[in-house]
Amino acid sequence: MFSGLRPLSRRSTRFAFRSTACATTNFRRAHSCHPLINDFVSALQREQPCLAVSPRKIRILSRPSSFYETLLAMIQRAKSRIFISSLYIGSGESQLIGALEEALTRSPDLKVFLQLDLNRSTRPGKLSTAHLLLPLLEKFPSRVSVSLFRSPSLRGVLAKVVPPRFNEGWGTWHAKIYGADDEVMISGANLNDSYFTDRQDRYIHFDGESQLADYCFSFLRIVSTISFQLSPATHVRSSKYSYRHEDYTLDWLDDSTHPHEIQTKAADSFTSFQARQKELSISRRNSPHPSSSSEEKVLLFPIIQAGQFGIREEESSLALLFRHVASYSTPDTESGFDDDDNVRQRPLMDLTSGYFGLSKRYQGLVLSSRGIDCRIICASPKANGFYGSNGISGRIPEGYTYLEQGFMQAVKSAGRTWTQKGNYGHGVHLKEWYRDGWTYHAKGIWLSPTPDAPPVLTLFGSTNLNSRSSQLDTELSFIMALPSSASEFVQTSPEERNTAVAGVSAPQVGEQTPGLDLRQELHKEISRLHQFTGEWRGGARAVRWGTKALVHLVSGML
Repeated sequence: MFSGLRPLSRRSTRFAFRSTACATTNFRRAHSCHPLINDFVSALQREQPCLAVSPRKIRILSRPSSFYETLLAMIQRAKSRIFISSLYIGSGESQLIGALEEALTRSPDLKVFLQLDLNRSTRPGKLSTAHLLLPLLEKFPSRVSVSLFRSPSLRGVLAKVVPPRFNEGWGTWHAKIYGADDEVMISGANLNDSYFTDRQDRYIHFDGESQLADYCFSFLRIVSTISFQLSPATHVRSSKYSYRHEDYTLDWLDDSTHPHEIQTKAADSFTSFQARQKELSISRRNSPHPSSSSEEKVLLFPIIQAGQFGIREEESSLALLFRHVASYSTPDTESGFDDDDNVRQRPLMDLTSGYFGLSKRYQGLVLSSRGIDCRIICASPKANGFYGSNGISGRIPEGYTYLEQGFMQAVKSAGRTWTQKGNYGHGVHLKEWYRDGWTYHAKGIWLSPTPDAPPVLTLFGSTNLNSRSSQLDTELSFIMALPSSASEFVQTSPEERNTAVAGVSAPQVGEQTPGLDLRQELHKEISRLHQFTGEWRGGARAVRWGTKALVHLVSGML
């Protein structure tokens, strides 16, 4: 059990008086949010779709092998639909393809929907993802659908001269969704051997949550309308924009829209989709037939980021988060850190990205939010997936070191350098992840009310929180807000407890609830990542001038 949970200060009392039960009272029962995120959740609910999920049906996985085993088990259990979104499927994944084939053979009503990135899936040679999937398409032509998204940013002469290995630099399909019937697993991992063995990521599994599964499935069907469809070479092309490879056809179904001119269609499709989903959320909250369960729910907010189409839900949601948390917190300029109690009671944000290079907007939020202490995990050069690559790709880890050096200089200039006081610290702390023989691909945010309390919020999904994710790639991530017990943020005296949270039923201190169990699992998740971190040593690493020039030339693509 976590000690040192934050008592209700004078500053936060007004939040508890105003609304300890957050906006989810519209779900016909109080959903107790910690005051740290209460106003944020209320505001976000007005902007984004919101799904209420049972904490009992959420499982945090920690190992790549568990991710793979769970995915195979989901495929084996599937009866009606399998829907998978990833950057690509590795050429050696015969077991995964075999599992899909067995499931289709076993269940005649089963259909499989795959959404992948076109450039990554059609690299030259017979070992591409497209070649790997052709046997499934030929054997089950009416039951397997493979959609391949192509970024319209790479066009014209550039599209003809950029080598296939580098065309991803102009944007990819990056969402990672793994679904079967009403099961969903959200991750940042792709479908390749390293992601199943020794490439660390995050994996959150939801069991039997039909609303979440339907949302993800519908989202992928929307994306398929702005994607090419993979078909055998014998397939008759549907439009003048379809084209035939030696072994397969890439079919474009919309004859009225050029594949390089999908910006307006994509923006309209994403905007209208989210608007419909938000209306569904409102309808569920106002339903006269609420769930009979008295269990507090976890709230999920799906957020789409597709900067090249002008869709910036992730950016606006995180700006909203920082603004509301900052209004709750006491800035470090208002009180000295000679006061140990003050250090222990400040909110703590953990942030990580395997490709750490915060966009300018996110960097500004981190550095200007002086009331929030922030621990950041980046990949050490040897844990970067490009370490040891040939040619220009081999300079990518060095390029990230250069970006990290610039970030740490900005931290110093902003007066946010990490200061340690015993077991606690304040400011911005950059650490690097290294595990022998492994690479690092995890990404996300965890927000805790104090350093001693488990998280009350997490951001997870496909975003790397860098310039590329903001501007070029198409991402789907989720903000998860977790319920909190009233005992966490009230004084121990009965008078203060009754006054501050009148009307809220507070469990006894130490009482376990499904919501608290899940929060503790999130705490274990970030703690496991920290187990393999050490102090950032990038300041002492030499970066070649050629690498610096390359970063300035293509920094938005990193």
